Amino acid sequence: EAVVRVLKSGRLVQGPEVAAFEEEFARYIGVKHAIAVCNGTAALDIALKAIGIKPGDEVITTPFTFIASANCILFQGAKPVFADIDPRTFNLDPNATLEVITPKTKAILVVHLYGHPADMKAFMEICEDRKLILIEDAAQAHGAEFNGKKVGSFGKVSAFSFYPTKNMTTGEGGIITTDDDEIARRARLLRDHGQERKYYHVDLGWNLRMTEIQAALGRVQLRKLDKWNAIRARNAKLLIEGIGKIRGLTPPYVDPRVKHAWHQFVIRVEEEFPKGRDELQKYLESKGIGTAVHYPRPVHHQPLYRKLGYPQDICPNAIEASKRVLSLPVHPTVTPENIKYIIDSLREFS
Repeated sequence: EAVVRVLKSGRLVQGPEVAAFEEEFARYIGVKHAIAVCNGTAALDIALKAIGIKPGDEVITTPFTFIASANCILFQGAKPVFADIDPRTFNLDPNATLEVITPKTKAILVVHLYGHPADMKAFMEICEDRKLILIEDAAQAHGAEFNGKKVGSFGKVSAFSFYPTKNMTTGEGGIITTDDDEIARRARLLRDHGQERKYYHVDLGWNLRMTEIQAALGRVQLRKLDKWNAIRARNAKLLIEGIGKIRGLTPPYVDPRVKHAWHQFVIRVEEEFPKGRDELQKYLESKGIGTAVHYPRPVHHQPLYRKLGYPQDICPNAIEASKRVLSLPVHPTVTPENIKYIIDSLREFS
């Protein structure tokens, strides 16, 4: 109905619907500014440009994520520097991060992987102590919280994705959040050809705007997000209770300081599991249970990063995780009966 309303209005490009979505999303996250764009990669790219990441800079990030997180650093001509992950949360490890800081380090880009917030207390302290910029990739963490505060409100700048598989969607789309007026101003210029006003271009920008149709979808989805996240949390609780009793399968760890968004429910298939992860995945597929591996290889093992000369033996926790992780269904359409069927199937195979 929201989309039809926009279509009937005749205004399809960025306009009042986008402005309303930005205002509502900023209020939900608890920040001054939200700047909507055409996808999550654009959000992250513009975020890095807006804070001034440039050639010669180093930005520390995780190798265990979707490749866009690191590629957006390359887009600036800067160098991604990979630090290892915490094997429990799969997020960037603060101690490992400290080990790779150099005089060229400009920022730390944390990823709230699978919807579990990174250790924001530790990373804020590191950035304050070392005078670094904190960037949040919150593409998978809509509604997640650390110590009662929503992710996307900790960093100097943050980026969300609204890809169809995310906890809320606009079809495609992304958004930048910040409390910094100048970063917000720069981001708005960069998404719209560097225009300060019509036909007055003060910067080199792109056409990365969000449409009115996408924003209309987003406004409706945002109103449903907390309800959907609560169903995800219920499903995750039931899965954890069942999987915790199966030898060789480790359910997700949840830091007591966080509210998990449960974008993905990711188990570890340990070495002592009677059969390997790949065989388990095939079996579950044969039972009609959709699964996925997020992610089958760390970023520094991707062909692009091999060509760039990244050592292949760094970040052993990330390498090991890529061999162990398996995502099970947790989304809001999964019912308690479905959960029982998944657990029963896992027990049968084990």
